[in-house]
Amino acid sequence: MSLFKARDWWSTVLGEKEEFDQGCLCVADVDNSGSGQDKVIVGSYMGYLRIFNPHPVKPGDEVQPEDLLLEVQLREPILQVEVGKFVSGTEALHLAVLHCRKLCVYAVSGTLGNVEHGNQYQIKLMYEHNLQRTACNMTYGPFGGVKGRDLICIQSMDGMLMLFEQESYAFGRFLPGFLLPGPLTYSSRTDSFITVSSCQQVESYKYQVLAFATDADERQETEQQKLSSGKRLVVDWVLNIGEQALDICVVSFNQGVSSVFVLGERNFFCLKDNGQIRFMKKLDYSPSCFIPYCSVQEGTINTLIGNHNKMLNVYQDVTLKWATQLPHIPVSVKVANFQDLKGVIVTLTDDGHLQCSYLGTDPSIFQAPKVDAREINYEEMNAEMKELQKIIREATKTQDILPESEKRRDLTVTAEVSPDLDAESQAIESEVKAEAVPSVTVKITVQSRVAAQKPSLAVCVQAPLAVTCDQFVFDDLEPDSSETVVLSVFLKGNCTPSELEGNCMVSYNIPTELNPEGISRVAQCNFSLPLRLVCFPSQPSKAANHKLTIDTNKPPVSFLTIFPDFVDPSEGDQANALGFLFLTGSKTTLLASKTSQRYRIQSDQLEDLWLITKELTRRLEEHFKKQNCKDFACTFSGSIPLQEYFELIDRHFELRLNAEKFQELLSERAVQFRAIERRLLTRFKDKTPAPLQHLDTLLEGTFREVIALADAAEENQANVFQAFTKLKSATHLVIMLISLWQKLSTDQVAILEATFLPLAEDTQELGWEETVDAAVSYLLRTCLSKSSKEQALTLSSQLCMPKDTSRLKKNITLFCDRLAKGGRLSLSTDLATQQAAVMPGGCATIPESDLEERTLIPGSTAMFSSHGQITKQKSKHGLSEDAAEEAKSHET
Repeated sequence: MSLFKARDWWSTVLGEKEEFDQGCLCVADVDNSGSGQDKVIVGSYMGYLRIFNPHPVKPGDEVQPEDLLLEVQLREPILQVEVGKFVSGTEALHLAVLHCRKLCVYAVSGTLGNVEHGNQYQIKLMYEHNLQRTACNMTYGPFGGVKGRDLICIQSMDGMLMLFEQESYAFGRFLPGFLLPGPLTYSSRTDSFITVSSCQQVESYKYQVLAFATDADERQETEQQKLSSGKRLVVDWVLNIGEQALDICVVSFNQGVSSVFVLGERNFFCLKDNGQIRFMKKLDYSPSCFIPYCSVQEGTINTLIGNHNKMLNVYQDVTLKWATQLPHIPVSVKVANFQDLKGVIVTLTDDGHLQCSYLGTDPSIFQAPKVDAREINYEEMNAEMKELQKIIREATKTQDILPESEKRRDLTVTAEVSPDLDAESQAIESEVKAEAVPSVTVKITVQSRVAAQKPSLAVCVQAPLAVTCDQFVFDDLEPDSSETVVLSVFLKGNCTPSELEGNCMVSYNIPTELNPEGISRVAQCNFSLPLRLVCFPSQPSKAANHKLTIDTNKPPVSFLTIFPDFVDPSEGDQANALGFLFLTGSKTTLLASKTSQRYRIQSDQLEDLWLITKELTRRLEEHFKKQNCKDFACTFSGSIPLQEYFELIDRHFELRLNAEKFQELLSERAVQFRAIERRLLTRFKDKTPAPLQHLDTLLEGTFREVIALADAAEENQANVFQAFTKLKSATHLVIMLISLWQKLSTDQVAILEATFLPLAEDTQELGWEETVDAAVSYLLRTCLSKSSKEQALTLSSQLCMPKDTSRLKKNITLFCDRLAKGGRLSLSTDLATQQAAVMPGGCATIPESDLEERTLIPGSTAMFSSHGQITKQKSKHGLSEDAAEEAKSHET
């Protein structure tokens, strides 16, 4: 708060519930009294026009009635008031009032009163112009260098400059590239109009160029106007200020210097006549209005800037000279001369507080009352401080994320998935081409211990899965009450999902004494869907393109025990091969060795291995957990299928490139379509239409091309989604194989998942390839770096779509190589530095046996093995004991 307040010299409140803005205030000797004393003219959006002649009043006294010279209600809202030489044949000042659809010019005159009520004032309408377009603002001046009179220029809401030579309309011109109206002013020194466009550019247009440009009968440029460059409305100069402008003003206090002042939302600019910046000032507040005025120092200009903090700052060029406190936020400020008092500051607020004030340092008569002095008891303060420190220490000791009060939730949500599929499928509009698309019922229960307001439930499953209803809104829950909803989940898209999980979330409000509306809170839970939702049991397949072998440290378990929902009970313990037929048509086979502790998963598609591999490891862990076996572990000793994984990456990236091409082609055809439309409209509107010259045929052909491209782009988008779903499944599989291969901890697996699965959705602006490339590069530069030089490398701060996937595939290959040589994942920079210092080459070697050496396969960038080179073998045997023994043969 400023110590220097604006001293109230005269003030009043205008009307009740009236609104005012920047153009509603004007200060001038409007009645041509010749005394040099200014009057204050105020117009409101309610249509009231008031003229004041302020006189000083004593503190506490009310405004005298004779200060109000005139008050009249006009029929339309007043947008702007200006005073100038607007009537031909005289140089007397007249009042111009701008309405939405009308411009009125009045003469203000007063007659000497014979009684104590004072003089009588009245306004007389000299002329008016009815506007064909809705007005925004206006400016005036001696356009074209005329002597002894002022012309008026009005800017419409649709960007037309309408120029009036006093009683007659001159011409109208459209501003090029117009979108929204901005502040407008006139520079008499350069005879040009200056405005700020919606492109955040200060633009100057010469009056001569406006006068000789083609008449603006229509908004669209005609062909003749385009071809005749001499008649086009071109800008004189342009300056980009990078923000919207609140106001613009041109001042010239002597014949040598003329400046253009622009008040932006965060900056204040002073420009030369040619658009060059003289100086600018960055404001640390939000300005509301400004006005430049003459400075006492030669070569400088003072400026008053009001802001939304009720402050009025006085600048001399860019130097803050004074700051004063105002009682309200001004929307317009002027400087006036009243009764030999020069430089009175006149401010107007948006609700009608009109004040004339001066800058002073009069002392305030307010004195702060004395505070009752009391002695400080230091012993009580020390005891209280120790108690508070004890509470703080106890609070920081807890390892829980939630505080103690949150451990027992006010509202809980649980989801129960039915163990059996629905007898009658609830699948709606499924794109799957299978004969029957199953669904499973999920029962969700919301239970509240306290009163919960506005509870709403949202159920989410990842596409291509879908739910029959995903939004539920309940009535307010009473304490110890519950709500239950039932829905079904089914496969909607024609591709295999990467995850069989869902999430349900409840948002609600808990009312408190201080906040009756309630505090917003959220409760959520996850649920897992059965494998039978996306696949059926089928006959095992003998041959497959992709094979994986999972090792365990426990004897093999019968499929009847761990896959009872897929095994025919008649086969009993003899079943060592299972077939899974996905709804999309692909097949995956699971084999178990009777003599070794190995399981093989094989399929023609790499991504189809993921769900079966995940389900196998999960069910094995649950089986041995029920038997209280705590040391069960799965390992992977084969090769990471990077080459096949890279093919999926290339396929997804190729479709993204296609999407960019479709977007470019669509943009080109749309531009062509609009150009043909413009030409057709021009010919149709012509009074003597010219032949179409096959423009209609070209329009129809272009329209068909646009529709065909849009259909192709939509189809490509669906292919992108399917490719991304397959890529996510393969990525999940690669993460699991790497974690089983290197026996990574839970924290390291979390880092691996955050690196390779960073996105919930894949878009053109931010895709999977560039995000994963940045994450892998970061790990290679930190915890997996070889030397300090790699740690010093800087990554690009901007993610953009790469030209190809070669860099990504190279980094993933190098990433697996570093892990094979002993690198460990960590987000701690200290650990990375320590690791680089201790381990030569950046990674220590994992202890290995004498017979087996862990190396990168020579000449291969797609396989990493922890037990030497593993080659693919296509089985030509049956699927009984021979196929199971083939899985065992990998040990040798």
